[in-house]
Amino acid sequence: MDQIAIDTTFMKRALTLAHSAAQQGEVPVGAILTMGDTILAEGMNSPINSHDPTAHAEIIALRKASKRIGNYRLPGTTLYVTLEPCIMCMGAIIHARLERVVFGAFDPKTGAAGSRYSIGNDDLLNHNLKITGGICKAECSSLLKAFFKARRKNTLIP
Repeated sequence: MDQIAIDTTFMKRALTLAHSAAQQGEVPVGAILTMGDTILAEGMNSPINSHDPTAHAEIIALRKASKRIGNYRLPGTTLYVTLEPCIMCMGAIIHARLERVVFGAFDPKTGAAGSRYSIGNDDLLNHNLKITGGICKAECSSLLKAFFKARRKNTLIP
């Protein structure tokens, strides 16, 4: 399988998590952390229900993977996330020493992997990573748009 097919497969799993987050009233973001073809951890947004501003999908996946392998460093891993990570998440990604970040929807307002800020691939920090954006972009974007449209109408999305 080529890299785009692998990335698409994992992003579709992250989309399933994003749908679950939306059904719980959370912003629909899902994340999968892999090492090779093995899923180390999964996460979905839960800052609202957990009353925790750091409970982004990426942070949850990083925490679970770190506990699973017994180390806060996660070299050789790839994070798949349905929305471009924010500054907080990119900081954690850098500290964890991930190899790659693959995201779906671009975030022109707060995206920190190239849209608004370029953390991790700008040679300003002691660790750089490979970043690929736009995998399953249409599906990831449409889920977010539907969620916020429903939120404005005060309804749940299917």
